[in-house]
Amino acid sequence: MSAMTDRRTLVLASASPARLGLLRQAGLDPRVIVSGVDEDALTATTPAELALVLAEAKATAVAAELADAELVIGCDSVLELDGRALGKPADAAEALERWRSMRGRSGVLRTGHCVIDTANGRRASATASTTVHFGTPDDAEVASYVASGEPLQVAGAFTLDGRSAPFVDGIEGDHGNVIGLSLPLLRRLLGELDVRITDLWA
Repeated sequence: MSAMTDRRTLVLASASPARLGLLRQAGLDPRVIVSGVDEDALTATTPAELALVLAEAKATAVAAELADAELVIGCDSVLELDGRALGKPADAAEALERWRSMRGRSGVLRTGHCVIDTANGRRASATASTTVHFGTPDDAEVASYVASGEPLQVAGAFTLDGRSAPFVDGIEGDHGNVIGLSLPLLRRLLGELDVRITDLWA
């Protein structure tokens, strides 16, 4: 392992406060640089591939801006339902329709992860998937939730760490992945780059 490892810093290529919170809870303290990638301009064949393409684009854009040896983490999430990739709703009307179609059903939250070591250009990437079983909030509950504004800020129009938590009956897989970042997957990706996550603890 490189002697530089304990001097390396993490950079999160995401504006998501949920992802930053997950990393901090795990003892990491990255600085945040938002990529500015135009997500609507990117496409892929499947929702899982789209999540990965977006994550790689964000990490690549931020890594290109850095001069120091740093580890850049890019992530992006989409909800797969009926074979379609659902990101953040465009407006309240779309969020309402989204919840009416999701309730009582199950979807798969796909989060792409990409880690780039700017010291040598190496990268590791993968997509984590978690099945989400939605409850059956009634029309008034859905309307109140959409009026809160929260679903417009998150992929799939829901989150496990906010007001929609009571509307999710359960999940199969990594809880953190649904919030925005899989810590077990991040550890494995760092390992592929010969970095121990414990060496990055703040």
